[in-house]
Amino acid sequence: MRRRVTDLFVICFGWLLALGYIALGVLGSDLANAEGYGKPGDPINLVVGYQPYGTENLDATVVRAKEMWKKYLPPGSTVEMQVALQGSIIVNNMLANKQQIGFMGDMPAITATTKTDVSDVRIVAVNSVDPMCQYIVVTSTAPKFADHKEAMQWLNGKTIGVPRGTCADRFLNVVLQKEGVHPETVLNQSNELIISGFRSRKLDAAATWEPYIGEVVDRGWGRIITNGRRYNEFNVTFVVMRGDLIEQRPDIVRAFLNAELDAQLFVSDPKNESEIVGIFAAANPTFSKKVFWQTLYGTYPGEEQETKVRLSFQLAFTQRVMEIINKDVSFLHSMKAIAVDKIRSNAVMPEFADAVLSERGLKPPVGHVFALSKSNPY
Repeated sequence: MRRRVTDLFVICFGWLLALGYIALGVLGSDLANAEGYGKPGDPINLVVGYQPYGTENLDATVVRAKEMWKKYLPPGSTVEMQVALQGSIIVNNMLANKQQIGFMGDMPAITATTKTDVSDVRIVAVNSVDPMCQYIVVTSTAPKFADHKEAMQWLNGKTIGVPRGTCADRFLNVVLQKEGVHPETVLNQSNELIISGFRSRKLDAAATWEPYIGEVVDRGWGRIITNGRRYNEFNVTFVVMRGDLIEQRPDIVRAFLNAELDAQLFVSDPKNESEIVGIFAAANPTFSKKVFWQTLYGTYPGEEQETKVRLSFQLAFTQRVMEIINKDVSFLHSMKAIAVDKIRSNAVMPEFADAVLSERGLKPPVGHVFALSKSNPY
């Protein structure tokens, strides 16, 4: 009996020792992380995730192309900007501390802030507010509709593609509910599959964003039947950062947001039209300059009488932005993509963007991209 007790003691002690080493290892990892960002004013090495494939993410592409951080980060700092096919990849990299900053749309950004059991990620600035994620396109073989109501009713019993869990998905749900439309099938499809579906005439309609909309229209494979302005629905994109970076290096947060503000001002200036088109085309060789110019500076048939604002840059969290966030949270919760029905109190940190704008004497919106009153030069 004594031997069994002794053996049990040895086994338990061994487990406790092992757990102690694991705890020390985890603690050591956390300490290494904590020390990894350095002290305020020290040079820093950052990895930033972004998606160059959406027109609404243009500011991130400009930040990379023109290395705008060099003016603000401490001397000796480095920034590696990594391309991601979708926002969820950036979220996973940030949660794993493979990336410290991310440019992403509203859905992945909000989702990232709810993963507190894995890591602390927060939204610190607004890129743009726009309708570029709110378009519904039908195949060019669809009949010519007499009006908007007839176009909506044509969607009954049809096959519609949409990237699920995205701004386009939420918009499609809003339209289907408000118009009382019941499609035969709503397919979860990537933008590449949506374009392929229109090309092969296997898709009746789709909801997605620019420049994929522009590509489908330019190729003659589809035409737009509605957009977000009719339903007062807009998309918002964000700058997202890890909580430990924010807490340890507030100087880096302000520095990077100054670089982001420079990019927003650059894109808003019509004098930079040609350079901006060139930057986007270089980052997206599969899209033509003609398509990109149209998505940013052009208008589509039927949109001529609408507002000429294509992108609206904010940096700060306006009331409108917070309303969009609340809509997004409700949508993500309804589809069980997140477990919470309200965003946590410190998930959105407006103080940094507010401070940067105040220091530079600016207020939101800081700039707009307007449709230009000229024909496509490409």
